[in-house]
Amino acid sequence: MNKLAEKVQQALITAIDNDDLVLPTLPEVALKIRQAAEDPEISISHLSKVIGRDTALSARLIKVVNSPLLRATQEVTDLHTAITRLGTNYSSNLAIGLVMEQIFHARSEAVEQKMRDVWRRSLEVAGVSYALCRSHSQLKPDQAALGGLVHQIGVLPILTYAEDHYELLSDPVALNHVIDSIHPLLGDKLLRGWDFPEMLANLPGQYLDMERDSPTLDYIDLVQIAVLYCYRGTDHPLANVSAATLPALKKLRIDPYSEALRAELDEARSMFY
Repeated sequence: MNKLAEKVQQALITAIDNDDLVLPTLPEVALKIRQAAEDPEISISHLSKVIGRDTALSARLIKVVNSPLLRATQEVTDLHTAITRLGTNYSSNLAIGLVMEQIFHARSEAVEQKMRDVWRRSLEVAGVSYALCRSHSQLKPDQAALGGLVHQIGVLPILTYAEDHYELLSDPVALNHVIDSIHPLLGDKLLRGWDFPEMLANLPGQYLDMERDSPTLDYIDLVQIAVLYCYRGTDHPLANVSAATLPALKKLRIDPYSEALRAELDEARSMFY
């Protein structure tokens, strides 16, 4: 590790320990959606009203319902029908995940670009996690997608920190090293602070542990496989990890070399765009 990366890493860890690091808050609309969804008697009309206040989010949700993976015979053109199709729980989880895009914004061009890249990758991983979950497990696809959307959320505070520390911003090697080392720790901290359920709150800290072997298939397994799938064919170090030996893959019981599976997952990558 170079000297700068070491210094920054130490500073960040100290700031995390002392609660001095400015962490992003959950967008207001996400809090309102969550609050609404916690009411077991919630009506589709009420949830439509809450989500409908954010026009960009409404458009995204309608687009997701019309994506090839979910498409019904008739195209959905309004939010009420989209939520009816997905159900209230499902809709609120996807909406909370998609609204995260609002916190991926930066002042500088370089950081903005990096945030866009992280968000684009998260959208792809969410789509693949969703498809793997829906076709090959008994778990809930909306939770798998939400896990994919937040698996790299810990990168955000590091990029925000880099905006104020030019020496880090101008050294991409050091910056990437700090991101790789600390984003899992920060991700767990963020999701706990946002009151995410336990099954997702540990996801950022564990999805990169390729030897992790939970007793039964869980959302971390699904996101881990989705991440490796999305890095295939790139020059990223994760592209060299052999999925065949993963404990997660054994639990999922899929053939990673199947053409049909690849076609399904490739289509799923753009599901949330």
